[in-house]
Amino acid sequence: MQHLVALVLIGLLGIAQFALFADVSLGQPQVSGPAAEKLIFRGIGSQDIADREIKAGRLDLFLFNLKTETARRLRTDPTIKLLETPATMYSIILNPAPAPSGQLNPFSIREVRQAIQYLVNREEVVSVIFKGLAQPMFTFVSPFDLDYVTVFEDVKSLGIRYDPDYARSVISDAMRRAGAELVDGVWRIGGREISLKLIYRAEDERREIGEMLRTELERVGFRVEPILLEFGPAVERVYSRDPAAFDWHIYTEGWGRGGAARYEAGSINQFCAPWLGNMPGWREVGFWQYENSTLDELGQRLFKGDYSSKEERDELFRRMTSLCVQESVRVWVATAVSVFPASPDLSPLVLDIVGGPRSIYTLREALNPGRADRSLVVGHLWVEPPGGRSAWNPVGGFGDVYSVDIYRNINDPPLARHPFSGKPIPFRAEFKVEASSPRPTVQVPGDAFIWDAQAGGWRRVGPGVTAKSKVVYDFSKYIGTKWHHGQEISWADILYPIYQAFDIAYNDKKSRIETAIAVTSRPYLETFKGFRILDGSRLEVYVDYWHFEPEVVAEYALPTSVSMPWEVLLAMDTLVFERRRAAYSDTAAARFNPEFGWINLVKERVSRHLAEVVLSEFLAAKFVAEKVLNIDGVYRVSAGEAEARYRAAIEWFRARRHLVIGQGPFMLERFDGPSQTAELAAFRDPTYPFKPGRWSEFTRLPQFTLTSPATGELNTQTGGTITLKLAAPQGTKVRYIIQDAARVQVVASGDATPKPEGVYEVRVSPETASRLRPGLYRLSMLAYSPDELGVVLEVESELRVTAEQTATTRETITQTTPTTTPSAQTPQQTPLLFVGIGLAAVVALVLVALLRRRGR
Repeated sequence: MQHLVALVLIGLLGIAQFALFADVSLGQPQVSGPAAEKLIFRGIGSQDIADREIKAGRLDLFLFNLKTETARRLRTDPTIKLLETPATMYSIILNPAPAPSGQLNPFSIREVRQAIQYLVNREEVVSVIFKGLAQPMFTFVSPFDLDYVTVFEDVKSLGIRYDPDYARSVISDAMRRAGAELVDGVWRIGGREISLKLIYRAEDERREIGEMLRTELERVGFRVEPILLEFGPAVERVYSRDPAAFDWHIYTEGWGRGGAARYEAGSINQFCAPWLGNMPGWREVGFWQYENSTLDELGQRLFKGDYSSKEERDELFRRMTSLCVQESVRVWVATAVSVFPASPDLSPLVLDIVGGPRSIYTLREALNPGRADRSLVVGHLWVEPPGGRSAWNPVGGFGDVYSVDIYRNINDPPLARHPFSGKPIPFRAEFKVEASSPRPTVQVPGDAFIWDAQAGGWRRVGPGVTAKSKVVYDFSKYIGTKWHHGQEISWADILYPIYQAFDIAYNDKKSRIETAIAVTSRPYLETFKGFRILDGSRLEVYVDYWHFEPEVVAEYALPTSVSMPWEVLLAMDTLVFERRRAAYSDTAAARFNPEFGWINLVKERVSRHLAEVVLSEFLAAKFVAEKVLNIDGVYRVSAGEAEARYRAAIEWFRARRHLVIGQGPFMLERFDGPSQTAELAAFRDPTYPFKPGRWSEFTRLPQFTLTSPATGELNTQTGGTITLKLAAPQGTKVRYIIQDAARVQVVASGDATPKPEGVYEVRVSPETASRLRPGLYRLSMLAYSPDELGVVLEVESELRVTAEQTATTRETITQTTPTTTPSAQTPQQTPLLFVGIGLAAVVALVLVALLRRRGR
C-alpha cells in the first residue's frame, strides 16, 4: 500500500475577504457572525456527481465522503481540493435474540458470533474495497484513537485473523451442540433451513462488504437472504424494531466521526454496554433486550468516573474492551479515510483532525472569494434522507449525519472539543473546575437546588450532601444575547433543559412514554447533586464525577445545552406528554404511533400545530409554567416575558414554516425536504459574541513527521537497540511491542527512551534477547502526544533476530494507515504536515469522535 500522506492546507483570511467585513482605513470593527452571508445545503443523492458539481461551480464543498475509486481518480486533478480524514468506521452488528422454540438463531450463540470475527477478511476490505484508504479494526477502538494506546498490546494479542477454516470448525461445533444439522451443505433445525437476513446498504462500500460477508456465510452453510436498502429503510428496520421479530440478523453499520476526543467513555458504552441503549433491544419497552450486567457495571464505572487514578481507569477500559470482543455482538471491520472534495478557492479551512470539514468551526470561517454574494453552497448526499429517518428535535432526534451536519452551524454549544488535541475547551461558556476528587469530599451548599420530579418542583438539597467535583460555568456570552427570533436568552433557557432531562427520567408518567430516553439518562443524572446561580451569568454545578483531566470533568458536569428557546421545549413537552400526539424518540413513535409521529421541527405540519395551537393557547391563557420557571428567591419568568416569547416563536413559524430557532452564527431560513435544499442566513445581530476570524487560530496543525523508519540491530546473545526518528510535538512518547511471526505471543514490550533530535530508542537487553529464537518477529511502535494532539502514529516492521552479531529490521514496514490527517491535497502541493519515507513510512494520526452516529 503506497501512499503519500497529505497535509492540511493552511488557509488564511485574505485581504479581499477582510475588506468585506471591515474598513481598515476607518478602523471600523467587523460585524458579528460568520464569514459567509449564506449557506445553501443541497442533497445531490449520489457521490458520483460531486466532483462535477464542484467543477461547474454549483458546489463549494461536498460533506459526504467520496467513493474510493472516485477519490483515487481525483488525486491528480488540480481543479479539486481533497480533504482527507479518518472520519468513518464500519462494523457488523449481529442480532443475538433467541429464536422461538423449535427454531434457532445462530447469533444467539456466543461462539458463532465469535467465529464471524474470522470470516471477515479485513485485509481484503482495506486493500480491495477501499484501495488502501482504510485501516483494519478489531475492536471499537480505532487504531487512530488515543485510547488505542491503552489497549495497544491487548489488540495486538487478540489473534483475530481471516481464517474461514477455523470459523467453520467453531460454527460446526456450536451449531451441532444447539441441535442443528448440516444437510447438503446447509444448516437445518428440525428439518427446516436456517436463513439469515442480511441488511446491507446500497449507497457506499458497505454494498461490497455485505456481498463479501454473504459469500463467507454461505460457504459455512448458512442460507442468506440479502436485503439491500438505503439509509431510511435500513435504519428503521434495524434500530426501530424488536430484535425478536427477526426482521434482520446482520446489518452493516457505518459511524460518522464528527470530532476529536480523548480518554472518553461514551463510545465504549455506546458500542458494548446495553444500558446506554445502543445494543439490540435499544432499551425500548416490550422489545427483547440484549443484557450483560458485567459490561453495564464496567461501563457505568467508566462513564461516571468511578475510579481513583488513570491506571485504574485504563484497567477498567481494558477489561471492558476484552469482554466486548468476547461477546462479539458487533464485529469491527475498518476505519476508512473519508475524502471530501472541495473547491480550491475555499478558504480558510479550519478542519478537525478526525471529522475534517465536519468540524463545528469549518463553515463559520470558510468563504469562496469567487462568489460575489458571499454565499457557500455545500453539497451532501441528502438534506432530508429518504424514508423519514431524520428528526430535528434536541431531545430524541439528531441521530443522523444529515441533520447534524446542518444543525451544527445553527447553534453554539457551551463547550466543544479542540480540533487537534480533542480536549474539551470553552466555546461559548467559560468554565472553572474549582474542586475535584476521586472521593465525594466537596460539600454541597444547602441552598443549592435540584429538580424533584416526584414533588413536581425545584427543591433545596439541604445539609449533609457531598459531591466529587464542583464546576462553575460562565454563561455571559449567552445571557442577554439574542435567539434567532429576537428574544434575549435568559436563565430560563439554561434551566429548562435541566428540568426537562430530570423530569423525563424520573417522572413516572413521562418515563413510561419515553422509556428509552429515561432509562439511559438516569445513570448520568443521578450523579448531579445540586446547582446554584451565583450572579447574573454563572452557574455552579456539583456532581459525583472525577477524571484525571479537569477539562473532562467540566464537559461531563455541563447540565444544559442551551439549544432551543424554553417556550419551544415547553410546547413540545405538552404535545408529547400531556396531549400524547407526538413522540421525541423514534422507538416511542413506533410503539405509540401518535398523530404527529416523531417530532421533526423542520416539518411544517407539526410545527404549525406547536405554534398555531399549543403556543397560541399558552398566549391566550397567559400561561407560565410556574413550577418550572420559578425558583424561589433565585429566578422567575414574568408573564410579560412569557407572552413575548410565545409571540416571537409564533411569528418565527409564520415567516419560515418551521420551529428550528437557534442562537448560532447562521439562522435556518428555509428547509425544503422534497427539493433537498436548506438555506441558512448569517445571524448579524450585534449581541452575537463572535466575529469572522474568531477560530482562525485553528487553521495551522502542529507538525508531526516521521523522518526515519525503525532501524536497529538485535541478536540472541547481545540484545540490541532499535531507533525511530520523529519530528514531533514536545512530550511525544513511543511504546513498542515485539511479537512472534504469528502475532499471538508478545515477547517484549515497553516504552522507548527519547533522545535528542527526535530519536527514540528501544533497548532490548541480552537477558530478554536470549529468550528469543532466531527468525522473524513483528515490531510495532506506537507514538502519541497526549498533551498536544492526542495522536497515534503506528509503525510496524519485520524484525529479524539472529544468533550472530548482526541483525536489522527489514525495510518492509507495513503502512498501517493511509492518509489519516485532515488534509487538502492537490498535485502541486508538497506534504508538509507528514512526510513519508518511501514504502517504509507509516503515519496514523487521530482522535476518536464523540459524535458517532448511526446515520451513515
